[in-house]
Amino acid sequence: MTRRFFVFAGAALALTACASTRPHDDARVPARGFISERIGIATRGKGPDIILIPGLTSHRDLWAGVAAMLEDRYRLRLVQVNGFAGFAAGANADGPVAAPVAEEIARYIREQGLERPAVIGHSMGGSIGMMLVTRHPDTAGRLMVVDMPPFLGMMFGPPGTTAESVRPVADQIRAQMLADPPVSSTGMMEQMIPNMTRTEAMRPVLLQQVRGSDRRTVANAFHELIVTDLRPELARITVPMTVLYVVPPNAPIPPDQYEASMRLSFANAPGARLIKIENSYHFIQLDQPERFVAEVDAFMRK
Repeated sequence: MTRRFFVFAGAALALTACASTRPHDDARVPARGFISERIGIATRGKGPDIILIPGLTSHRDLWAGVAAMLEDRYRLRLVQVNGFAGFAAGANADGPVAAPVAEEIARYIREQGLERPAVIGHSMGGSIGMMLVTRHPDTAGRLMVVDMPPFLGMMFGPPGTTAESVRPVADQIRAQMLADPPVSSTGMMEQMIPNMTRTEAMRPVLLQQVRGSDRRTVANAFHELIVTDLRPELARITVPMTVLYVVPPNAPIPPDQYEASMRLSFANAPGARLIKIENSYHFIQLDQPERFVAEVDAFMRK
């Protein structure tokens, strides 16, 4: 389990300078009457509301494939986190990112008058989703976490690691991320991206999005994820909750042990439904889109 998240950390550590071009934005209609220095939200489709939150360095376009299969029956509200994938950092340039973004999503739900929408978050977006439903229980009606544990820091220390005990490691990682010079298209990133998706055509896209992200924003966000332990807060979740996860490539422990460790990390959320997705790496929505859509439909029926 540790190796997988060191791969995730390695991808962040390989950040380059912010790219000058922004990826194509597939979201259709920007949110009206909502202004934020931390996020942008665009909508497509019709039906019950689903808020989709991407992960570290990701553009909301990474939802485009599954969004095309969902928009005939759901109104999709696609979040873009400022500072990632070519978007200016705005208020995310300094300090924590995930927790303030969760606050902004809560404000968006209230200001737009949404009736307890579903929330789906991938990777860091999953952490944001957990923050949202535990700290603002009146906002969301259900939560899906896509391949993210509630305490990333446990992957960077021995058993019994706490948020405080892992802070020196997080500090060191952030300092290294900020000090590293820009890297070329070869080397570390090419080694990391293949472990994030099995879909070869998407690897250059992920690489571009990492390069288009603001280094300070990503360094601060990654530091925040390492030192934030959401496990005690999970007991507050009263809405239906689904967790999709994968057994990563080259996992340092057998699959059954990996699955047990995932279940243990969500033990404080006794109502959570954990589902292992086969033949996928970290980006399940890219590697298994049909299966992902089927799980979303099942999630929405609960």
